[in-house]
This record gives sequence, C-alpha cells and structure tokens, in this order.
Amino acid sequence: QVQLVESGGGLVQAGGSLRLSCAASGGTFSNYAMGWFRQAPGKEREFVAALSRSGGRTYSADSVKGRFTASRDNAKNTVHLQINSLKPEDTAVYYCAARYYAWSAEKADYDYWGQGTQVTVSS
Repeated sequence: QVQLVESGGGLVQAGGSLRLSCAASGGTFSNYAMGWFRQAPGKEREFVAALSRSGGRTYSADSVKGRFTASRDNAKNTVHLQINSLKPEDTAVYYCAARYYAWSAEKADYDYWGQGTQVTVSS
C-alpha cells in the first residue's frame, strides 16, 4: 500500500510560480511510475505530467508544456511539479498518483492517489 501526500499549493498571482511536492511512503517507490493530474471545479480530472520509474523520462500534456516540469528523487521518495507562468486557468486541485511499473496519461490506470493540493491563480 502506497501513501501519497501532496504539498506546496497556494494562492498566487498570474505569472507566478509554485513548486508542488508529493511524498510517498509504504512501498518501493522506484517500482512506480508517477503522475500529476489536476481537477478544476466542475471539470474532469485531467492529466498534467508523468515520470518513468527512474525519472529519466517525463511526459507532459500539451497544455502545460514549457511551463510545467515534473521531477522525482527516488532517494527521498518524492516527486515535484514546478509550475511557472501560472495562468488563472491553472486553478485546480493538483493530485499526484502512483502506477506500478509503467506511466500512463489515463487516471483510471493509477493505483494510488494523494488527497490533492489546491492551486489558485488570481488574475
């Protein structure tokens, strides 16, 4: 059983930056691909970014390429999402998720989820 805890969300002005973190426990972290998703009010949860088990490969949604960067530290069992040039439409609850072995852009494929961290971007 893997537990995931996100942190780092908050209220920020448009154009600002945030660094989200996700701490994992309860499993062999390096066995899991990690994903970041977000859910805005009234919308479906959507894929943002993912990392391979080693972190050597990253994948991002087209809507965030060039602004969002995902990384992981397997020695510390953490993943991060650096978000730059924030826009009001980035306002959402951001979730990290773990999937055994291979990454996916499909939320249904993930085995474990954190509780989410709120990001609010003011214009």
